[in-house]
Parts: sequence; C-alpha cells; structure tokens
Amino acid sequence: MIDYSPFWDTLEKSTENWYTLTNKYHLSHSTLHRLKHNQNISTRTINDLCRILDCQVEDVMKYIPSDTDQPL
Repeated sequence: MIDYSPFWDTLEKSTENWYTLTNKYHLSHSTLHRLKHNQNISTRTINDLCRILDCQVEDVMKYIPSDTDQPL
C-alpha cells in the first residue's frame, strides 16, 4: 500500500498549505482528498508536489506492505 502521510508532514513544514496548493498551483480538491485517503494519484502529481514543496519522493509517500493489496 502506498501511504501519503509523509506528504502531510512535509506540507506542514513548508510555507505552502491546502489553500496555496489549490489556488496558486491549481491542484484539485479531489487530488488532495485522494492524498488524504491514501488513494491513487498520478506520478505527474507526485512530480508536481515534489517541485512545489522542493522535496524528494520519500517526503511525499512511502510503501507499506499489506495483505489487502490486490493479488499479483
């Protein structure tokens, strides 16, 4: 499972917030909702977040092994 909790920690430490992400950088409320609920987002969005927050991918997400993942 991909967990986006690092994103919220990174956002809290930055000068950006939910408002600037949606209004200045035009991220949708839907995208932020998906992050909040650990739902799928695109790699382009991850790239944009890293650029906006001047951070690395691991500052946005982490992998957690889970038995409830889809079968391979």
